[in-house]
Amino acid sequence: MINLQEYKLKTIEEGLTKIEFPEFDKISSDAPVFYNPHMELNRDISILAIQTFQKEENRQIDICDLFGGSGIRGVRYKNEINGVGQVSINDISELANNFEKHNVELNNLKDIEIYQHDASMFLRLNRGKFDVIDIDPFGTPSPFLDSAGYCARRDSLLCITATDTSALCGTYKEPCIRKYNSKPYKSEYCHETGLRILAGFCALTLSKYAKCIEVLLSHSTEHYMRLYLRIKKGSKRTDEALKNLGYISHCKNCLYRETKQGIASSTTNICPECGEKLIQAGPLWLGDMQNKQFISKMIEESDNKKLNSKKELLKLLNSCYIESKSPATFYDVHSICRLLKVSAPKLDLIFNELKKEKYFAVKTHFNPLGIKTNAPLSKIKKIILKLPK
Repeated sequence: MINLQEYKLKTIEEGLTKIEFPEFDKISSDAPVFYNPHMELNRDISILAIQTFQKEENRQIDICDLFGGSGIRGVRYKNEINGVGQVSINDISELANNFEKHNVELNNLKDIEIYQHDASMFLRLNRGKFDVIDIDPFGTPSPFLDSAGYCARRDSLLCITATDTSALCGTYKEPCIRKYNSKPYKSEYCHETGLRILAGFCALTLSKYAKCIEVLLSHSTEHYMRLYLRIKKGSKRTDEALKNLGYISHCKNCLYRETKQGIASSTTNICPECGEKLIQAGPLWLGDMQNKQFISKMIEESDNKKLNSKKELLKLLNSCYIESKSPATFYDVHSICRLLKVSAPKLDLIFNELKKEKYFAVKTHFNPLGIKTNAPLSKIKKIILKLPK
């Protein structure tokens, strides 16, 4: 048994939960026991999402925290979410296991089991056991998604974090192809593309087990991306869901882009606006990335929870709510203005003109200067050129 008193301990509080862990100088996988204070928003949103899921299911739910670290995530789930039965916290580190047990006792909780397994093996050993599987690794979730697909039960919730955003966003193309079997592209909307690549990879990985995804909430925040997926089962349903996979074709010369659904579909190679060569990104998920009804329930649920990040959380959730049913990709106003060699008009004026002409147009959480719209690029350019600068 490891003596925890050998370490200089730090105590923190999130929500209703107190935990202790060894102090460390830098947030990295080399820390004795991993705890990332910058992920509190992630954990707060997860509590709302899982509570909303539990209420929709209207039954007791069992949760798997696959990468326990200090235990903060699993302990908070048991301590702050109603209707939770068993919580299983797994970590391959013996020291982490000891601190997880310590923090369970610190909060006087029962029905939490601590395990020391390889993450993929743990999922393989517990097929169909969990209603919620939370995969929050240091880096890519890719190696664990096949086992998650094998383990996930019908009508369950899969929560996934990816911190390898440089690969998903196209800064490093080869790692994205290797880990996610998809070609990225570093454009002004690369964070959305990365999130769609992650969702598409999840859909394809789970499809081999005749399981499909419904995206309930997705967001790209700071250094990570996060997905909340409802898992459904059935070959016909899965075949239908895979029709949401496809490609984005982008012109870096004039900023034109188009989407093409179908994983084996042919893509346009020449830009219809300027005649330059188009660059392809994908395969990726082209279906809905936000579920308006689910997010609305999460916003309502926030009134019932003590969350330190509530102001920031509500701003993000409201933005995701507005984005629901919006088309893939968005236009960065400053990128268009640089192309046109003009100063940028006020963003609200552009929105007013688009809506006046009956186009769909909303802001996006990906970029404060982004516009999600079904208007063609040529129309947006005309509006920018005629507006006062």
